[in-house]
Formats: sequence, structure tokens, C-alpha cells
Amino acid sequence: MTLSRSLHLILVLLLAIAVAGCSTSGGRKKGGYYKDDGPDANPPSNLDQIPDAVPKLEPYASGANRPYVVFGQRYVPDTSGQPYKKQGIASWYGKKFHGNSTSIGESYDMYAMTAAHTTLPIPSYARVTSMVNGKTIVVRVNDRGPFHSDRIMDLSYVAAYKLGIIGPGSGQVVVEAIRPEEIRRLASQGAPAAPTPEPSSATGSSPILPPASAEPVALAAETPLAPAPAAAPARSAAGLSGGSIYLQVGAFSQPANAQSLVSRINAQLGAAGAPPATVEQTNNLYRVRIGPYPDRQSALDAVPLVSDRIGILPSIASQ
Repeated sequence: MTLSRSLHLILVLLLAIAVAGCSTSGGRKKGGYYKDDGPDANPPSNLDQIPDAVPKLEPYASGANRPYVVFGQRYVPDTSGQPYKKQGIASWYGKKFHGNSTSIGESYDMYAMTAAHTTLPIPSYARVTSMVNGKTIVVRVNDRGPFHSDRIMDLSYVAAYKLGIIGPGSGQVVVEAIRPEEIRRLASQGAPAAPTPEPSSATGSSPILPPASAEPVALAAETPLAPAPAAAPARSAAGLSGGSIYLQVGAFSQPANAQSLVSRINAQLGAAGAPPATVEQTNNLYRVRIGPYPDRQSALDAVPLVSDRIGILPSIASQ
């Protein structure tokens, strides 16, 4: 064998090793998630019951909506409210990022209905529809990414689960921004923006201040509120009594977050004569509800007061 042929074979071998290294240690592993990432060892048993995010008007996070550069690519977030509807590949991120800070400053919760997008304003809301099975979910966009030319959105673990792409790791979807005027219209009609029958706010997300604020909002867990005397203890659905119509203002994976919101609501609405807020526990989900109201119309009439006082747009829920 000549020296040149030997060098050629060595170069071919080195190239093969390099390619093999990129396909195993870089990029994605089995299931389509990132290296060293993946699902939790013991995910909650109630993933199917975690509700979609419920769109509400929130102030944009000033810092997270400025132009930025990643990997030499410049991105310009669009806060103009223009329509956005695009098809592309969605992937997901899980335990490797769970608990880390998102671009908006909130803690990433892989069991909350959230997502990352490169240019949609944050926070904002979007419908994501699978081109494979037709399933549709609503997510709250609170992070930046994915920074890959072949992907349009990174979903949280539970969002990917509900859309049916946990196994394959990615899938073709259509992402459509839910615009502010649609949120206002749905709020005035008392109708949900999500396809679920009983929507609530994203699990684990924080209460949102009224739109007059221009600063990003921190998680309730990061800024716990002092308990108010009117705060009610958590109880199961079977323990609720009285009427059957409620205003739901949040759903949390952590009971402390739910109780903090109850304390705040009761402190702000108590003087207005509104029914008390309570926590209803369903498996590992803690729903914050105001009521009961004698009928649906009474609950609808109370929506403007609740929204104005606490800065959260509630949804109608029955016992």
C-alpha cells in the first residue's frame, strides 16, 4: 500500500468517526429531545387533565422583546399585533431545563402549557395544531427559541404530550398567534379561546398584573404574598357546596402558588362583596375559583369586576 493511499484511508476513517460523534453526542437523542434532556423519571399521572393556557391581556416584557442575536442570526420580536400563522416543525424541551429561568424571567415548568418562539412577543398566546393528527392546543409563549432553521417552536413537555409528539420528538404543526383583539372579543362574550371545555390559566404560571404595568411579571412562587385572613384552605371537588357556577382564575401544579393567589383575590375582592376564592384540588392540579354564583349570568356579570380588580380574565367553570 502506498503512502498516499494510507493517508487517504486514515482521513476517511477520521471523517467517519467525526460524523458518528456528531450524530450521537451532539443534537438529539432517542425520542427527539436534546442531549442530556428528556422526560422526567416520574411524570404526573394527570397530564391529560392539565388544561390549555387561557389567553389574557398581559404587558409585554420590555427586555425580552428587544432585537437580539443568536449564533450570528439577528431576530426582531414583533409586538405590533399583526397576524401570525406559519407552518413548521415543533420540538420540545424537558427535564434539562426544568426550573431554569426563561427569557421572561419566569421559571420553566415542563408541566405547564408554555412554549418558546423566536419572534412572537412574550408573554403572548398561540394556537398550535398538529398536521399529523389534527389536535390543537393553546400555549403561553414565555421563552425564546428554538434557534434551528428547521424548527418553528419548542413546546413544553406537557404541551408536546397533549399534541402527540413526545414519542417522535417533533412534528409538523401550524402556529397561529392569538391577537389582543380576539382576546378582548372572547372576554366580552364570556367564551373560551381554547378548545377545552373548562379552560384555566397555564399550570404553575403567575397571576398577571393589569396592562398598565410595563415591567415583566415575576412568578408567584418567587414573590410569595402574605396570607390574608380570608384565605381558604385547599379542598377537593367533592367538598364544594352551594351553587355550581364559578369563575376560574388559575390552575397550578404547586399548592403554595394557588394559595398565594387566593390570598390576593380575597384581599382585593372582599370589600366588593364578591364570593370568596377557594382552591379546588384535582389530583395534582390546584384550581383557583371564585364562587359559587347562583347562575351563569351572575358569573358573567361579575367578570368585569374580577378582571378589573385582580388583572386576570376569568373563565366560566361549573362544579
